[in-house]
Amino acid sequence: MIKIEDMYKIYKMGSTNVYALNGIDICIEPKEFVAIVGQSGSGKSTLMNMIGCLDKPTSGEYYLDGNRVTKMKENELADIRNNKVGFIFQSFNLLSKLSALENVELPLVYKGIGRKERYKMAHKALERVGLGDRVNHKPTELSGGQQQRVAIARALSSRPPMILADEPTGALDSKSGQEIMKMIKELNDEGKTIVLITHEHHIANQAKRIIQLQDGKVVEDSEVV
Repeated sequence: MIKIEDMYKIYKMGSTNVYALNGIDICIEPKEFVAIVGQSGSGKSTLMNMIGCLDKPTSGEYYLDGNRVTKMKENELADIRNNKVGFIFQSFNLLSKLSALENVELPLVYKGIGRKERYKMAHKALERVGLGDRVNHKPTELSGGQQQRVAIARALSSRPPMILADEPTGALDSKSGQEIMKMIKELNDEGKTIVLITHEHHIANQAKRIIQLQDGKVVEDSEVV
């Protein structure tokens, strides 16, 4: 599903080169559940942006589901993001003026799916996360846990093979966080590839494999026992 070879991301800070990624090699198979962990500044957010096709590396190669991403143009990257990756963010990233249903429909609008089919797909995704009775509620009328469920439904609506979750429990209380992690594990059981970015080890330990970053390098890659 994911193959990263000798990837570097270098930022210029005056006359100094800062290596956000420093020769990363990672291979993630379809249907795996992998947590990427590391302290602030370890490179995990930069790596997340690369995996999600939100940024390009300075050098190295990236293949996603057999597609060579590294040399793609912006419109091709947008297609990859729309079709291959579902995003879940710590801050939910919901539009406050739109209902839950309208928020979930957004990726489907970008894919050019007609209104009737779009409604059906978004409704089904919200039912999947237990919010079938909240479709017309706006984010401000929902709890944090419910907002994150809407974000998960949005990630699922276009039926991507991979879910990229960036600190998905970071803004939630422990009970809501446990519910979200249970849902993410169920998605993996159903065949989704899950890449989870977190700095919390008790969250990472719920994955099946942990990749630890430090100073832009992979320092450990191990199965969770």
